[in-house]
Amino acid sequence: MRSLRLSLMAALVAAALIANASSAAELQLPRPSQKAQVMQTVGLTDVTITYSRPGVKGRVIWGGLVPYDKVWRTGANEATDITFSTDVKVNGQPLPAGTYSLHTIPTQGDWTVIFNKQADQWGSYSYDEKEDALRIQVKAQPHAFNEWMEFSFPDIAVDKATVALDWEKLRVAFEIQVETVEHALASARAAMASLAPDDQQTAYRCASFAFDNNVALDEARQWVDKSISIKETWLNLRLKANMMAKEGNTAEAIQFGEKAIAVGKTGAPADEVAKIEKQVAEWKNAKK
Repeated sequence: MRSLRLSLMAALVAAALIANASSAAELQLPRPSQKAQVMQTVGLTDVTITYSRPGVKGRVIWGGLVPYDKVWRTGANEATDITFSTDVKVNGQPLPAGTYSLHTIPTQGDWTVIFNKQADQWGSYSYDEKEDALRIQVKAQPHAFNEWMEFSFPDIAVDKATVALDWEKLRVAFEIQVETVEHALASARAAMASLAPDDQQTAYRCASFAFDNNVALDEARQWVDKSISIKETWLNLRLKANMMAKEGNTAEAIQFGEKAIAVGKTGAPADEVAKIEKQVAEWKNAKK
């Protein structure tokens, strides 16, 4: 009987230990430096930065909490990761598409920004310089005080963007350049190669993109003609008129412009029709 009681007691103790372990495994506490993510599309390229945001908290940051001349995780907890959905250039230097851990070497002058092929690192403790895909030099600039470290994209365009790291009273920034026009033109050519017989809209969009960006103009002319041959709309007729005007063919510009007005009066917004009418009037006056 005594043996049975001892066995039962041992089982209860074991159950209690398992319950405590299970409870501990479920423990959730907030991180002092909370996780953040920022994503920006630049042209056709998605740039995503995942990082943790340490606070100043009254501490000396540069040369103190973050030592000079040593590799830094560029945040807290895990090293910051940066992902590019296409090949890019960083400050003019090529970097293939992919995810990189983003480390830095702060100094009192120029910083080194490092894109390392080993992502998902904890801190910079396992950082290996041999895995660097790219290093660039940038100068830290004075900036408005930021209590919490922050990444942002303060300047963006269709083919480039600035990435800025702000913390305490410093900003460290670099520029990403992307080949938006080249990627879009390749996409347009592929779309035109497989164009459905009734798809005037895709042909128009491809022609409009090329014309607006002043690239592949011979192809743009063929594409808008294809769109018109499928179905005349005020949009593709106006685009054709603008193409003719740019080439100095005012007579055909007027002809297609007037067609665009006629078609547009049955479906285009009134203000758009008025714009075409004004443009055609200017072409007619220029021709006199």
